[in-house]
Amino acid sequence: MTNAKPEILIVDDSNMQVQIARKTLEKYFAVASVNSGEKCLKLMESYRPQLILLDIIMPGMDGFAVLHALKANPETSQIPVIFLTGDEHDSSEIRGLQEGAIDFITKPFVHEILLQRVRNTIELSQLQKNLQKKVDEQTSKNQQLTKEILQALSSTVDAKDHYTRGHSARVAKYAKEIARRLGKSKQYQDDIESIALLHDIGKIAVAGNIIRKDSGLNDNEYEEIKEHTMWGYDILENIKSLPALAIGARSHHERYDGKGYPDGLKGPQIPEEARIIAVADVYDALTSKRSYSEIRPQAVVREEIEKGKGTHFDPVIADVMLRMIDEDTNYKMKEDLSE
Repeated sequence: MTNAKPEILIVDDSNMQVQIARKTLEKYFAVASVNSGEKCLKLMESYRPQLILLDIIMPGMDGFAVLHALKANPETSQIPVIFLTGDEHDSSEIRGLQEGAIDFITKPFVHEILLQRVRNTIELSQLQKNLQKKVDEQTSKNQQLTKEILQALSSTVDAKDHYTRGHSARVAKYAKEIARRLGKSKQYQDDIESIALLHDIGKIAVAGNIIRKDSGLNDNEYEEIKEHTMWGYDILENIKSLPALAIGARSHHERYDGKGYPDGLKGPQIPEEARIIAVADVYDALTSKRSYSEIRPQAVVREEIEKGKGTHFDPVIADVMLRMIDEDTNYKMKEDLSE
C-alpha cells in the first residue's frame, strides 16, 4: 500500500496559472484549487491541505486578507502558505513574511523552482511536526515522572502516621477542585495540585512521636510542629520551575486575620495558593480519622468552615468549599472526589 500524496490547495483567480501549476505538481501531489479567497476560507471549514499556494492580487479578498484569516483560526494557523505573485515590489514580500507566509514564488512560474520550493516547504513542515510530536511525547513523559516523584514524596510524609495516610493527596484534589470552581486555568489547577501534594513535606523533619501523639501537644511540641512550614520551605525553595511549591509549604498555616504562622501574613498578603490549600487542609482534617479525633459530622464540618470565613480563611475561597459541601449530600466527597 503506497502512501497518499501530500495535498496542496491553489488559490488563484487565473485559470491559466492554476493549470500551469497543476501540470507541474500533480505527478507528485494531490492538487485542489479554488478561484477566490472567500472560497478558500469556506473550503477550510472541512479541508486541511499540507500547503496552500495563495495568490496575492484577487477580486474580493486579496491574499493578505486570506492569510490573516487563516492565521487567526487555530485550526488553520499552522498550514504553511506560499504566496504567488507577479508583483516585483519588495514591500509585498516583506509584508507577507511578516504576516506569516513561508515563501514567495514569482509568476510566471519556472517549473523546477515551483516544484522544488513546494517540496522543500512540505518536507520542512513535516519535519517540524515530527519534532513537535517527539517534544510533546517527551514532555508528557517528564510530566508523568514529575507527578510520580511528587506523589512519592508526599507519601513519605503520610507514612510517618498511618492516621494521616492519603492526607496530602486528598488536600491536592480538594485544592484543584476549588481552583477549577474559581475559574482558574488548567495549568493553575495542575500546579496547585502539585503544590498541595507537598504542602506538608516539612513534617519529615518532625519527630515521629510528636506527629503520632494521640493527645494534646505541649508548648515545646507545638513550636516544633509549627517548624514544618519552614523546613518544607527550605526543602523546596531551590525548585525554580515551580516556586509556589515552596510558598505553599511555608504559608498554608497563615490565617486571613493575620494570626497564623510562620510570617503572620494577613488577607491578600497570603499567596492565593496557600489560601486555597488552607481551606482544603482544614476540611480534610475535619473529615478524616486522626490519632486525636474522629471524623466530624458533615454539619459540624460546614459550621467550622463557615465560622472561619474572614478569620481563618479567605471568605471567597471558603464560600467555594461551602458550596462543595452543600452539593455533597451523601457526604462522599472525602472518599471519592474524582480526578
